[in-house]
Amino acid sequence: MQRKKLPLCYTTRMVIAAAEITLHLPDAHSLKDKRQIIKSVMARVRNQFEVSIAEVGENDRWQIAKIGLSYVSNSSQHAGEVVDHIRRYIEETRPDLVISAFEKEIIHW
Repeated sequence: MQRKKLPLCYTTRMVIAAAEITLHLPDAHSLKDKRQIIKSVMARVRNQFEVSIAEVGENDRWQIAKIGLSYVSNSSQHAGEVVDHIRRYIEETRPDLVISAFEKEIIHW
């Protein structure tokens, strides 16, 4: 018996929310202080929201950090809301940090 080949159907949509957050760390007085603060923030965000997150810039500056994060969903509204919740979460749980820049992009794949 011969199987009938079905045409490929790409109706499922993947949505990626990506963001870059620039943080000002006024209490960091060395790179060691900065690394400790950033590692803590990234671990808490990763565990709370199940996103990919990493330090992506300003590696040699004590009081400035750039972190990048991404979240994958099948809904652009949901993906955008998750990234916005992360921003508020950082602001509310770490009042010692200042978000000096926040850029978000929703990519439909």
